Amino acid sequence: MFFKRQLLLCSFIIIAFSNPASASRLLVMGDSLSAAYNLRQQDGWVSLLKNQLSQSHPDISVVNASVSGETTQGGLSRFPPLLLEHKPQWVILELGANDALRGYPLSQTTSNLEKMIEQAHQADAQVLLIGNQIPQNYGKRYTEMFFNLYKKIAEKYKLAYLPFMLQGVALNKDLMQSDGLHPNKKGQPVVLKNVFPYLYPLLNRIKENK
Repeated sequence: MFFKRQLLLCSFIIIAFSNPASASRLLVMGDSLSAAYNLRQQDGWVSLLKNQLSQSHPDISVVNASVSGETTQGGLSRFPPLLLEHKPQWVILELGANDALRGYPLSQTTSNLEKMIEQAHQADAQVLLIGNQIPQNYGKRYTEMFFNLYKKIAEKYKLAYLPFMLQGVALNKDLMQSDGLHPNKKGQPVVLKNVFPYLYPLLNRIKENK
């Protein structure tokens, strides 16, 4: 994933796809990559996930609490009320890239992500951690440390872990918006195709235990 140094304007977007009879919820905590930036909400990968789950797992509702420009600190501050309100069984955690854009210490990003994971576990929610990449002009050492922090967190907490959700998308101009940062409408199904194999076992794990 490639970023410009300028920061995106933060826009708060929360979309709940719910079935009143649903007993289970999936909460997505992400940044612009999960907030359908510059697209109609129904074209984003989270909405496409909702449509797919309506067929394979109709008892699961999806809550998208992603925010364009969100940092891990912002996500951490919003997370406890969201857990309390929605009581999710699963959390997709896709945050951190904007921390790097702002030059935040990696130790702070790590700490914020770990706190969110611990809060999710305390709420009996399983976590899928999605990693991010930043461009090499931030320095090879920093970019490698940033990419690897997600793997270390995933290993520490034994999480389901997707290293990079834009695999096969980020370098394909046909699948990216003109800003070179965000997938376009054609790229969103590919993002979902990257995410779903990591999410599916978690969904079935709880289903089998019911």
